[in-house]
Amino acid sequence: MSDVTATTALDRHRAQSAFEISRDRLLAERTPAGHWEGELSTSALSTATAVMALLKVLEQNAAPSRVDEIRPLILGGLGWLVEARNEDGGWGDTQRSLSNISTTMLVRSVFAAAIDSTSVDWTISDEYLASTDAYIDRIGGVKAIRERYGTDRTFSVPILMQGALGGRVNWREVNQLPFELACLPATWYKRVNLPVVSYALPALIAIGMARHRQKPTWFLPLRWLRTAVRGNALKVLQRIQPTTGGFLEATPLTSFVTMALMAAGEQEHPVVSEAVRFLIDSVRPDGSWPIDTNLATWTTTLSINALDDHLSESEVKPVLDWLIGQQYREVHPYTNADPGGWAWTDLPGGVPDADDTPGAILAVHRLRSRVSEADQRRIDEACKAACEWLLSLQNSDGGWPTFCRGWGRLPFDRSSPDITAHVLRALQTVQPESREAIEKGYRFLDRRQREDGAWLPLWFGNQYAHDDENPLYGTSRVLLAYAELSGNPSREERRDKALAFLLSIQNADGGWGGAAGIESSVEETALALDALIPCGADSAAIQRGVDWLADRAEAGTIDYATPIGFYFAKLWYYEKLYPLIFATSALRKAVTAE
Repeated sequence: MSDVTATTALDRHRAQSAFEISRDRLLAERTPAGHWEGELSTSALSTATAVMALLKVLEQNAAPSRVDEIRPLILGGLGWLVEARNEDGGWGDTQRSLSNISTTMLVRSVFAAAIDSTSVDWTISDEYLASTDAYIDRIGGVKAIRERYGTDRTFSVPILMQGALGGRVNWREVNQLPFELACLPATWYKRVNLPVVSYALPALIAIGMARHRQKPTWFLPLRWLRTAVRGNALKVLQRIQPTTGGFLEATPLTSFVTMALMAAGEQEHPVVSEAVRFLIDSVRPDGSWPIDTNLATWTTTLSINALDDHLSESEVKPVLDWLIGQQYREVHPYTNADPGGWAWTDLPGGVPDADDTPGAILAVHRLRSRVSEADQRRIDEACKAACEWLLSLQNSDGGWPTFCRGWGRLPFDRSSPDITAHVLRALQTVQPESREAIEKGYRFLDRRQREDGAWLPLWFGNQYAHDDENPLYGTSRVLLAYAELSGNPSREERRDKALAFLLSIQNADGGWGGAAGIESSVEETALALDALIPCGADSAAIQRGVDWLADRAEAGTIDYATPIGFYFAKLWYYEKLYPLIFATSALRKAVTAE
């Protein structure tokens, strides 16, 4: 690799101008309290599930005091869905997403339920529905749902349940979830091979109970057991419900739980009224619902790390106080996680995880030199607790999962390269003495690198790429952990191989998409540059990428968000701050690199 820095040939004036545009727009997005909240994309999937849940609540008079609020929300959501359909007759998760079988089945099911309901006066033309039915038939219906998710029933079973509630799927097609296992001690969950991922316990309980009531098992001893433990399972469900009423602050999960409790005959249970409150509070003015309430902690840590020293002195203390205040200080009632981690949101439905926690460590450490000695001690204490939490989460394969150690059977519980690299960067920054754990982490990354030099991420994808993969995101995030490694020829070779991969997929226009031949986006172009610049990559390629971002900054489109995020099981979203955050970070590096 050349000793000449990658930015030698850059047009620094243009890079500086683009950076200032992106930086100023990002700073303007702060809340009055000084942190960032962002805005998640509105979602046809969330809207379809929320409308179904509220419709079933209305039909069973489960929230009699809120009927006058609920009925207009149902009609507003149905109207929004009608207008949001794609030209092929299907729906995507966001209004910028390709149609998929999951969201289309959910929407079609709630349309069927609304047509048949006597609680709302709503109709739609047969011609409109025929186009959607043709799409579903063409993609494969129930079979396509099962094939999309494989053995992971976290999302396939809720979709099929909504189909059953809409009269379009037989309850026999809805797999029985073993809700009785929720009554075991939380430490046993990973040992009993639950068919859903660690964060889906509310769905396991509620949908399992609904299926048990609608189509109980023929095996009498198991049927008797499930009937006997219903009360205990409901106590678990009530105990893990956040004070906002929304499980994980997520509309789909909360909606699935609500409609399942209706099907289970539990319309008077306190969980229902709290969930209804959350759904009513979460609706947007246009009648739609987002995937989740916000990613405030995540967007704040990303913004701090992107801006570096571009927060004024008076702005540092408020955001530091807010961020340290989000660290969990007690055992989490949902996942039983020890204290020390951070979640993605400042709301009570968040769950500490191994991606937000290293992001927070890096962010507060970045502010450390700009605060008082007392605040430095607070930062050191917070980072120590967080590092201990992360070290306790490391899997036996050396990598880090998202939420819980040892839940390795299903995709969203396994160790992943992007999360592992994020943890390694945090540990190397604030606790480099954890050499054994760090080395194990790097060995995991070494094993997971593809032959072409790329790594695949867990929580980000590209809807136009093979199998929705986003090797650019994964590779760029892992490269940040490899950027400063020296004295290890094998890993330097891996780093150079990854750099060659990123350079090989740069588009002719100078930007990057999620993989070779994919249309360039602000997020992916910025992510590529963010990794290439500190690794000293080809200056001409970097210049073309900076020019691509500068063109968007000058045209006023540098904030155009692309659906690259996965919110759990292949559920697409975009976040309006991602393009500004990623562009600010990349352009700052372009301007300041020596």
